[in-house]
Amino acid sequence: MKKKIMKLTKLTLFVLTIILLIYLTIKFFPFFKNLSTREGQLAFKDKIKDMGILSPLVIIGIMILQMLVAILPGEPVEILSGMCFGTIGGIIVILIGTFICSNIIFFAVRKFGNDFINTFFGENKMQKFKESKFLKDSKKVEEFLFVMFFIPGTSKDLFVYLGGLLNIKPLRFLMIATFARIPSIITSTFAGANLIEGNLKMTIITFILTLLISIIGIFIANKYHKKVNN
Repeated sequence: MKKKIMKLTKLTLFVLTIILLIYLTIKFFPFFKNLSTREGQLAFKDKIKDMGILSPLVIIGIMILQMLVAILPGEPVEILSGMCFGTIGGIIVILIGTFICSNIIFFAVRKFGNDFINTFFGENKMQKFKESKFLKDSKKVEEFLFVMFFIPGTSKDLFVYLGGLLNIKPLRFLMIATFARIPSIITSTFAGANLIEGNLKMTIITFILTLLISIIGIFIANKYHKKVNN
């Protein structure tokens, strides 16, 4: 019965995500297609400004669905946040959304356990992490999670789900899951802010540097995981 509820929850969230993405695509497509022009950039800013308090709530809503359903990477949402609110404002909105969603996932895992995780990721994908002996050591767990969230390119959503099963205090986990990812959030929101300002060259440079850092980061993360697991 519990598994059926979990599957129904995932299906519902998936449908909501698709509906929201279709709605946003239809609503903002006329503005996105003209972002290469200064007029289009100003029109996009005005559209976001007209939404008032709803604009950050839309971004946070997309973030929550993205992390819960885990079908989309978080970077596009971060870039969109930078386009809407600038680098600093975008960072603040993303951090708020991350904290809210990390709370939801962490305590849902604590309540429903493996059934909740397996609904979204599958049992095989999580098994190798759950079998790691070092994850039972709270100090090593915090160090490991900080590295995974800090390095760009790692599967951060996966570790948010994993956190609910680990030997770590809720507040410490939520602080790590939220604030350790700031470097990767900065690069994405900075790229979005430059994109909306028409600084295409800076946007491309940021994307290339982020890609290189992500590749190096994933390599380091894999080496680190093998080291601490041994």
